[in-house]
Amino acid sequence: MLASLVHGLTLLLLFNFVDSGWVLTKIKERMREVQLQNAKQSVLMRMVSDLSQAEHVGEGKIYQPLNHFDRQNTKTFPQRFFINEAYWQHPQGPVFLYIGGEGTISMFSILAGHHVHIAKEHKALLVALEHRFYGDSINPDGLKTESLADLSSQQALADLAAFHQYISERFNLTSKNTWISFGGSYSGDLSAWFRGKFPHLIYGAIASSAPVRAKLDFSTYNKIIALSLQNEDVGGSDKCLAGVREAFATVEAAMMGGNASKVAKAFGCCQTPEDLDDQIELLENLADTVMGLVQYNEEWGVMSIGVLCNIMTNESVVHKEEMEAYDRFVKYVQIIRSTLEQPCLDTSHVQSLKDLMDTSPKSARKGARQWLYQTCTEFGFYQTCEDSSCPFSRMVNLQAQIKLCPTLFNISINSLTARIAFTNQYYGADHPRTHTRVLFVNGGIDPWHRLSVLQNGNVEGDKVYAIFIKDTAHCADMMTPKAADRPSLKRARQEIERHVATWLSNAARENIEK
Repeated sequence: MLASLVHGLTLLLLFNFVDSGWVLTKIKERMREVQLQNAKQSVLMRMVSDLSQAEHVGEGKIYQPLNHFDRQNTKTFPQRFFINEAYWQHPQGPVFLYIGGEGTISMFSILAGHHVHIAKEHKALLVALEHRFYGDSINPDGLKTESLADLSSQQALADLAAFHQYISERFNLTSKNTWISFGGSYSGDLSAWFRGKFPHLIYGAIASSAPVRAKLDFSTYNKIIALSLQNEDVGGSDKCLAGVREAFATVEAAMMGGNASKVAKAFGCCQTPEDLDDQIELLENLADTVMGLVQYNEEWGVMSIGVLCNIMTNESVVHKEEMEAYDRFVKYVQIIRSTLEQPCLDTSHVQSLKDLMDTSPKSARKGARQWLYQTCTEFGFYQTCEDSSCPFSRMVNLQAQIKLCPTLFNISINSLTARIAFTNQYYGADHPRTHTRVLFVNGGIDPWHRLSVLQNGNVEGDKVYAIFIKDTAHCADMMTPKAADRPSLKRARQEIERHVATWLSNAARENIEK
């Protein structure tokens, strides 16, 4: 059993990260790969010392309706889930639900992470559900535009409710089995919204780095990137930010001045960005190298804001004092490309469109097409650079991003504002209708915190709580605790644990009083 599990986990690591894509997507994948490798090492060490753990871990599929809200539609799709019974105190122990988001989930979702650490303490049953239309939870034709109509957060919440019923019946659960949900980023939204829309199913919810307020033009994202590059507590400085600004100004000026081939050679581009669309593609990819590094600061290996700023400010001994900001940034991008194992930097807008039009099941594991569809239909979240605080190029604008909606999905640009307004009205934006016992956790380095809940609810009866960790990154609190973690992160995890313990204690008391 252990040998087959190790083999399966190894294949998972290899399979998830062989495809190329946009730079920010690659950084997200690289970050996940580092997390998976760390989790694999930790999990395998535990299993070697306790071989019985492997016997309590399982994977399965539940066939869900493609459309929960159309009783006439009998079509279904296979939705993958994972279960870990190793810590569960049968029959009345709690249930911890890990919610999948805009990507593939793995067995590690119920084997590693802070929620697993808490589950062991409280003897909880661990279950995880992959989001519809991502990873393996999709029909072969699921990425076709007409099929994507069944991809939405509302359908995802209905999936969770059906999964709750399935697990309850499978394990003969009752009201004495208290459910707590966990999610990060978009799945953090789902965790909070699940508590709000189905309060009788979920007793409490942890929502990490959850951008619950949909926004078309999320220019503030890059404002926070700039502030983080200045933040001395995480290795930034005013000089670092100035260097990044100067480097992008030089790149843009060179391309506008007819020197695109020189720029392409310097950054190791796969092709010369001759037309405007390709030049914007290059500038977006270069911005991604900084955005991804800041968003996941200290969470994806050796790269961090401190490393970038050492390069950009000549504090590293390998760089000469006379090097210009542009040359230093070229060195930085070379390091990023090497870390991501990219032989060259793709600047072809046509190739990007071709990748996004790929509707094969293999493409489903990347998640780019599905998530772009959800941004067009529900969330926006377009990270533009038209605000003066943005350290990148003004050519990375809203129009360049939203034009993909009609091109790929025949969704009118004029409809985007109304779609996003509906999302905020339906869920309550950053004053979400989540009733009680929802904990929002955010990091100050993470740009997504500006669309989340940052303060405790101040309305009478509002039991929404917030933890703000000023010097940590996106979903950092969800990772398996490490000795080297920042003190602020350790304190935040302790506070999360206190909330969960209080919820479980209160639930047990309420069950006795019934």
